[in-house]
Amino acid sequence: MTQHSGLIIRKQIQALGPTLALLTLLAAPPVLAQQPPDFTTIVRQKMPAVVAVTTKQHIEEQQSQSVPDASPFPDFFRRYFNEPSAPSQPQLRQALGSGFVISKDGYLVTNNHVVEGAEEIQVVFGGKTSVAAKLVGHDPATDIAVLKLDPRPDLVVATWGNSDLAEPGSWAIAIGSPYGLGGTVTVGVVSARSRDIQSGPYDDYIQTDAAINRGNSGGPLFNANGEVIGVNTAIFSPVGANIGIGFAVPSNTAQAIAEQLIRTGRVERGYVGLRLQNMTAAIAQALGRPDDKGALVASVEPGGPSEKAGIKTGDIIVRIDNNAIEGPQDLSRAVARVKPGTQTRLTVIRGGNTQEVTVAVGERPDEGESRTGAQQIPETGGKRLGVALAPIDEAARQKLGPDATGLIVQRVEPDSPAADTGIRSGDVIVSANNRDVKRAADLSEEWNRAQQEKKPLLLRINRDGQYLFVAVTAQS
Repeated sequence: MTQHSGLIIRKQIQALGPTLALLTLLAAPPVLAQQPPDFTTIVRQKMPAVVAVTTKQHIEEQQSQSVPDASPFPDFFRRYFNEPSAPSQPQLRQALGSGFVISKDGYLVTNNHVVEGAEEIQVVFGGKTSVAAKLVGHDPATDIAVLKLDPRPDLVVATWGNSDLAEPGSWAIAIGSPYGLGGTVTVGVVSARSRDIQSGPYDDYIQTDAAINRGNSGGPLFNANGEVIGVNTAIFSPVGANIGIGFAVPSNTAQAIAEQLIRTGRVERGYVGLRLQNMTAAIAQALGRPDDKGALVASVEPGGPSEKAGIKTGDIIVRIDNNAIEGPQDLSRAVARVKPGTQTRLTVIRGGNTQEVTVAVGERPDEGESRTGAQQIPETGGKRLGVALAPIDEAARQKLGPDATGLIVQRVEPDSPAADTGIRSGDVIVSANNRDVKRAADLSEEWNRAQQEKKPLLLRINRDGQYLFVAVTAQS
């Protein structure tokens, strides 16, 4: 090769420089995918703060009420192997859940449904040491309860986190005692926020795919920093076990409730005396609204704070103070957070015009003994239906009509047959198996009869003025 020809080849190589660089990049080995983080340090630090919660309750079998987190094995044998029972014999009902320590003083958080009606409560540390605990206070509306045990020198405390920072896709770590297997760790992500599962007016759940099963109730949901962002409460499952859809009370709600219970033993909630409904596209169009944002006032309680302030049926509430209202749940939660006795400003749309109304917020009657006398229906034998009922009050009668009959559903328990069927707070149960429902005992008798006969209970419901039938089964 001559010197001249060598010069030509070098120039050709230089001209191909960008192409050769591209070919080099294409031939480079692929970058390895980022490995998921290791949670062993968080688990090692936080596991001692998580406990199993066991309860005992003596009941008459004829008046038994199932406990959501009771051991599954007795129910399994009765259901599939027809294990005989003695209906008139007093029975010892044991339930199992989870909880976590929130202070060195010995306060713990769990679910209300884990300890409701318990005569004896024990918390178990590390699957070994069992310590007696007492109930400080409970809040059925958010399913939060606080327990107290004598302080121990070795107590490890779980730290509250900010649930508003829990974004879909962020890590979620659940620790609890599913099926009695204490110290169980499952990992997933936050699937969604602000889920309304129709269990009550304050639904605002974090949804996660971290495995949650019976016995996890009341346990903590941690973020990747080891902070509690939720209290595991319910699952959605047609088979009764985890399918990747679990729900947790956000830590910002649970912490506020726990602090009130520790301070006063009860929860104060703001109350303005409104019955609200969702704006639909059709309603918005009929009212000349550009969108379906806001809470539509279906009725105003006579003599209540809103009536005194001048709120009227048909008003659309779009803001409370400086916060936008997307729907009724937003307003219910915002009002509940207002301290009773203070004033709040509501922005309403009336006749196409915007105006501001100042309301003196009252205190919501205790959910356990509401102003309308709501009661959990007494039930015999198998599963609890899962509804709290109340007579039709004057405000509801104005909406439903003077001839309305039945009982209003004031609360629906999570993971109950009623919730599985889609019964909602605010529904009016008119009849059960074609029997008019005039008192809670009427519904109780028909539900118990349906379970004994192993067939669904047919309910006729008035929902927002529309009638429909639903069939509820204990196997839901």
